[in-house]
Amino acid sequence: MPCYSAIFQGYLRTTMSLRTTCLQLNNNPKTFLKPSFFSFHSRTQSLGSFRRLHLRHDLVTCSRPGTAAASSRSLALDWRNTALPYLQLQQISNYGRYAYQDVSSDDSDHEFGSPQPQMVILPFGLQRDVDLHLKAYLSHKDMSRGSFSDKPWSRSCAGGRIAADEVPIEHQEFFTQNSDVMERILRRRSLQLRNKQQEWQESPEGQKMVEFRRSLPAYKERDALLNAIQQNQVVVVSGETGCGKTTQIPQYILESEIEAARGASCSIICTQPRRISAMAVSERVAAEKGEKLGESVGYKVRLEGMKGRDTRLLFCTTGILLRRLLVDRDLRGVSHVIVDEIHERGMNEDFLLIVLKDLLPRRPELRLILMSATLNAELFSSYFGGAPTIHIPGFTYPVRAHFLENILEMTGHRLTPYNQIDDYGEEKMWKMQKQAQSLKKRKSRLTSAVEDVLEIADFRGYSLRTRESLSFWNPDSIGFNLIEHVLCHMVKKERPGAVLVFMTGWDDINSLKDQLQVHPLLGDPSKVLLLACHGSMPSSEQRLIFEKPEVGVRKIVLATNMAETSITINDVVFVVDCGKAKETSYDALNNTPCLLPSWISKAAARQRRGRAGRVQSGECYHLYPKCVYDTFADYQLPELLRTPLQSLCLQIKSLELGGITEFLSRALQPPELLSVQNAVEYLKIIGALDENENLTVLGRNLSMLPVEPKLGKMLVLGAIFNCLDPIMTVVAGLSVRDPFLMPYDKKDLAESAKAQFSGQEYSDHIALVRAYEGWKEAEREQSGFEYCWKNFLSAQTLKAIDSLRKQFFYLLKDSGLVDQNIENRNKWSHDDNLIRAVICAGLFPGICSVVNKEKSIALKTMEDGQVLLYSNSVNAGVAKIPYPWLVFNEKVKVNAVFLRDSTCVSDSMLLLFGGNISRGGLDGHLKMLGGYLEFFMKPAFADTYLSLKRELEELIQKKLLNPASDMESSNELLSVVRLLISEDQCEGRFVFGRQVPASSKNTTIVKTPAIGGVDNSKSQLQTVLARAGHGAPIYKTKQLKNNQFQSTVILNGLDFMGQPCSSKKLAEKDAAAQALLWLRGEDHSSSREIDHASLLLKKSKKSRRTSVSDTKWSIKWS
Repeated sequence: MPCYSAIFQGYLRTTMSLRTTCLQLNNNPKTFLKPSFFSFHSRTQSLGSFRRLHLRHDLVTCSRPGTAAASSRSLALDWRNTALPYLQLQQISNYGRYAYQDVSSDDSDHEFGSPQPQMVILPFGLQRDVDLHLKAYLSHKDMSRGSFSDKPWSRSCAGGRIAADEVPIEHQEFFTQNSDVMERILRRRSLQLRNKQQEWQESPEGQKMVEFRRSLPAYKERDALLNAIQQNQVVVVSGETGCGKTTQIPQYILESEIEAARGASCSIICTQPRRISAMAVSERVAAEKGEKLGESVGYKVRLEGMKGRDTRLLFCTTGILLRRLLVDRDLRGVSHVIVDEIHERGMNEDFLLIVLKDLLPRRPELRLILMSATLNAELFSSYFGGAPTIHIPGFTYPVRAHFLENILEMTGHRLTPYNQIDDYGEEKMWKMQKQAQSLKKRKSRLTSAVEDVLEIADFRGYSLRTRESLSFWNPDSIGFNLIEHVLCHMVKKERPGAVLVFMTGWDDINSLKDQLQVHPLLGDPSKVLLLACHGSMPSSEQRLIFEKPEVGVRKIVLATNMAETSITINDVVFVVDCGKAKETSYDALNNTPCLLPSWISKAAARQRRGRAGRVQSGECYHLYPKCVYDTFADYQLPELLRTPLQSLCLQIKSLELGGITEFLSRALQPPELLSVQNAVEYLKIIGALDENENLTVLGRNLSMLPVEPKLGKMLVLGAIFNCLDPIMTVVAGLSVRDPFLMPYDKKDLAESAKAQFSGQEYSDHIALVRAYEGWKEAEREQSGFEYCWKNFLSAQTLKAIDSLRKQFFYLLKDSGLVDQNIENRNKWSHDDNLIRAVICAGLFPGICSVVNKEKSIALKTMEDGQVLLYSNSVNAGVAKIPYPWLVFNEKVKVNAVFLRDSTCVSDSMLLLFGGNISRGGLDGHLKMLGGYLEFFMKPAFADTYLSLKRELEELIQKKLLNPASDMESSNELLSVVRLLISEDQCEGRFVFGRQVPASSKNTTIVKTPAIGGVDNSKSQLQTVLARAGHGAPIYKTKQLKNNQFQSTVILNGLDFMGQPCSSKKLAEKDAAAQALLWLRGEDHSSSREIDHASLLLKKSKKSRRTSVSDTKWSIKWS
């Protein structure tokens, strides 16, 4: 072992040499290296005990008298010059390393965007072991190459199949060469169906049911409907709530086919947007036909289904029909397709309409019926070439609407700034103070949307008390206390009848339910039956909401917007409408979904109000003023225009429907081009599409799995790397609701219970795996309920996870990736590091940097900068995270950007299981995501990572092309990978790339994104400013007289005006482009090229406000 003193002397000699080099490179300001200190410390690894010498050098910046000290960020300008001697210095000894420590004039903490990189550090001796194993593997591979290199690998025949259990409809086919025999069999079955139908209709119970059905408004249009369906391939039906279209029209078609002796050859699919709708409607229709569910009427939803050999009418979710199309593009044997609730404009429904529109010319005998609950049928009719429309007027009793001003006047309730704070399980006093302060600081989009109309609203006809309350009304609040007061008023003073309360989401429902259950009146089960209604609730609980309560008991149902049209609760007389719905919107510019409450549409408000008039005249309490209702949009924005499109784009390629952009351009309302580009770029990053947008073998496998592409990739890799069981648990857990409960009165205990499952793994996903495994063990001992109660877990969610795991296993087994051998598929399930790496592979590019500060942890992503963790994450409550990276399942923009479900990973995990890596400009420099992520290390380390990455990708490709291939020959490679990811010291650091893509001066059209799907001037400008430590730019846009728009962007006190453009969005992008040109010194306002970006980078935070505000730059283009 070398002498430490000799090593230290070598370091000093090299330090002086490096200082001289730096002085020559940087004369003004002068930058040199000063020896700061050196220290020894010990580390014990599995490879043995060793000593490491750390010698740090502090960068000190000197400036001339009279000038302010330059910011530490100016070091970015000198990095390329000083990096080479730095990297050469790194190789002096295996026991030491140099790292730059920048010292700014104000001694500020290191920020995420600090330009200097930190080396990727591996323990001494690890590289030698890895290289030896890798060399042995490659030698063995070369020797055996001849045994399989000549075999033409082909796509697995299972690539286009799915598990039999997932095929939504199994139309009975009789494989016989004698068509006469076939006809006789079908005729005999058809006669049997007709006789059975006649017997039911002539029976006493059947006659009562027939009379009831004839009383529905849909019956009056029965003959017209059947004639239209017979004469036209597409028919659009609109009908008001309660007209009977959902339950009756499918029956009319089936009954007419059975009466015509075509029942055996008839096959009707009726899609519903939600599983609860498919299940409830199928049960009702079967009862109206006097049958058990599963005979001629059945249903199929994910995880559940009930159908038989004679099922001729099947209710299913839209996703089930899309999966059927994967294996049967022509829907052979299907005679009628009914798409219900098309007015909701779900993404699957809009996608299905495009597919069916293309299918109709190939299947002229197929009939398509579109059903909408609103009067916008003309939109769908014109999309299908002027298809005939039929309107069914519904009969509803009159409903009296009470808006907020009337409610306050009638009940005497008083609003204050503090009694509108909604409690979500946190300390109430702290919550009230925080929300009250936030109201003064910023305005939400809910408030911004209505503040103008509230200012001019005339409430002079109401009492002073009511006007004062209205002045305090908070549009952001759901109004838990107001809802409680209104419900008390109903229970005490109103006539009997069920109450339906529309909330924004499951969290709000649970929180309100908890609050009402402790109320002395509303929590009394002898007077109130309090129920919740949500799409993910179990079937047994769903049935309770349709049953009538005991006499003297008021039924109150808390529901989401699914109760607007998807289900009908017959005994509802009172409706409480909060006026909001929590929906996902999509910020294509930042590639971030935003989950925010938003105002509903007028159509939705009318639907909610109509629910109160089903059985008698009703009352609807709208918890917002009438003037706010008048500002609502007529209809909701289609989901296709406000959600990420990755899964949809993958389905387009798997169905071989052509180019993604061209296909989506044929949608009823095509999505934004940038959203499509983001989705395509994401699929390329994860390897589902190649550079030419062709479906890869991985993409083919992902398209067959009923989960998001990232979760599907996790499943596939879990199968390949023999750690399937924990990965199936993770994917199932991310596909359903979080099983960890957070009761408002026991939140601390619940968080502690979850933290115990994670231990020191810093992973929400591993905590989920351990919680599930503990539950399975408790179930075997018949103590599952006690286990869930003790650990704050949802038994229902854990059962759903268990069912999903079984479904995933059969899908993977059908594809050939796994077999029945439990030992093989779980060979490495005990290796938490490998599980962590597979999670990283699935969730990438959802990557976040971790920077441990003295008193806090800074988390930042490329697109968003500073982000936060959801409070229920195991990583949210730790003081320090000993990993440089964090992968996450989802980021959601509420007020800030929050990360959900995170796992910490090391450099090696990210390099080997993340995105593609390439060499940088220097030896030992690796890049990922086009340079947004950079890694610096010894050149030999870089070669090792590149070689291992290449071999891993080849191994995965080989297994996917030939699932039956033996993995035993790759055990040595997997051992190398496991060794490397387990021994990584986790000392890397997130580094932004320094190259900003050039843009044309005259181009403002969005091009195909090069990095992460966000390649446009606005995002580039924001990224440049973020790297320089500045805030986001401000855009001011005005409309010109010629109906064009002109925008000015303000950054750091500088104004840049763009050219007039046809839209506000293009105008802002053009202004940003002008700012970028100036920053790069490419604008023609300057006689010489000046790198203004470097000047901006050098400005310290303290001097920025004063030095820049004195001078305004305005660049205008003629």
